[in-house]
Amino acid sequence: MLFDSPIFFVFLILVVVAYWRLGFRAQNLFLLGASYFFYGWWDWRFLLLMIGSTIVDYFIAHAIARASSDARRKQLLLVSLIVNFGILGTFKYFNFFIGSFVHVIQAFGVSQPSVTFLNIILPPGISFYTFQEVAYIVDVYNRKIEPADRFIDYALFISLFPHLIAGPIQRPDHLLPQVQKPRFWDGDKSLDGMILIAEGLFRKCVIADNCALIANAAFSGKFGHPNIPIVLLGTYAFAWQIYGDFSGYSDIARGAAQILGFHFMINFRQPYFAQSLQEFWRRWHISLSTWLRDYLYIRLGGNRKGESRTYSNLLTTMLLGGLWHGANWTFVIWGGIHGAGLALERVLGIAQDRLSAPFLAVWLRRILIFHVVCFTWIFFRAESLSAAWQMIGGLAHWNWQPSYMAAAKFLILFSLPLFALDLGLEATGDEYLFQSRPHFQRVGVALASILAIVLFGANQANAFIYFQF
Repeated sequence: MLFDSPIFFVFLILVVVAYWRLGFRAQNLFLLGASYFFYGWWDWRFLLLMIGSTIVDYFIAHAIARASSDARRKQLLLVSLIVNFGILGTFKYFNFFIGSFVHVIQAFGVSQPSVTFLNIILPPGISFYTFQEVAYIVDVYNRKIEPADRFIDYALFISLFPHLIAGPIQRPDHLLPQVQKPRFWDGDKSLDGMILIAEGLFRKCVIADNCALIANAAFSGKFGHPNIPIVLLGTYAFAWQIYGDFSGYSDIARGAAQILGFHFMINFRQPYFAQSLQEFWRRWHISLSTWLRDYLYIRLGGNRKGESRTYSNLLTTMLLGGLWHGANWTFVIWGGIHGAGLALERVLGIAQDRLSAPFLAVWLRRILIFHVVCFTWIFFRAESLSAAWQMIGGLAHWNWQPSYMAAAKFLILFSLPLFALDLGLEATGDEYLFQSRPHFQRVGVALASILAIVLFGANQANAFIYFQF
């Protein structure tokens, strides 16, 4: 049930209408059932897996809270981490690690060993809800929060359908209290939610899906063997595709949650306006970057154990962050480049505060960081390391075809609106265009977004990129 499909909006309308007719406890029970229906729409077996891990963590959290010794609490925490990461590792990384092991021993001259690969399908959103479950257990262990008294409340915190498949990853101390207390209809916030949904659909259907046409043609070889124009077209197109796709998903998720009376954290703040990689990660996929910072980087020691350890922690965090995105060495290299870049910025002492910098210097830094990020996107998009190196190798070759100019014009046409939208949001600090304007202007923006979707939507069955993670 994709967020840009008619069936989702039929589902959302029915849920909203029924939900606001119920009392608080009935609302939670109803939303839990609706969320399980939403997730089970793909395959009911995936639903059993999520429910199983939810039950385990619910009882372990209470056992941790009751435990009288630190040793017992650590044992229970370890059990939860093994269960959660064991499930994630089996479904997402088992074949990857087995395949990598085979390649390593073959490199040492060992003949093809007899190994078994699992014929499994990756459950949708397993990386997202696993991170949310781990955050909950760790926060209970650290006594940052109390375990949920009611199973239904905790299960809803994990499975609430707007964030279930691709985030934003919700923090326990932010979302769980919202689940545990009554919610009341707010017409103005619901209007904001509907406008967020409209803007999210515009980002996905108009920007991302059209840019995907260029990116897919470039990376699949339909434009021909990689050369400078093809590499640039494909890389720029994918940069705007993935941004429009994932920020659009986040807007739809946040909008749907807001209509239901919940607040989700902002997941993107104009990331392509960053002046450093550090700033980029403060603007891009904020729910993931802050999770990696708080539950991995700081746990490794952060910057508290000397400079060399800090660089090691940065690199380790980003390597694992890259692997989180997919079971492929391309994602590991993508994360490694970002980790090395973050460490290099620290070595060079690049200032974080650039508010007083000249206008030209600001934009030169933004352009530089944008191109560094675009370079890393090649590894993120390529299906294999060899395909990535082939694309990069194309930068050594020049060839020009008239079709490239047509593709460039098409790309500019469908990336420029998102760039202009971000300029406006960067200047105002709003969550969506005209957020602080009168109602009729806000509604006008939403209607204009819907009209653009009707007229310029790519009309192709492109799943949201992050659904696969």
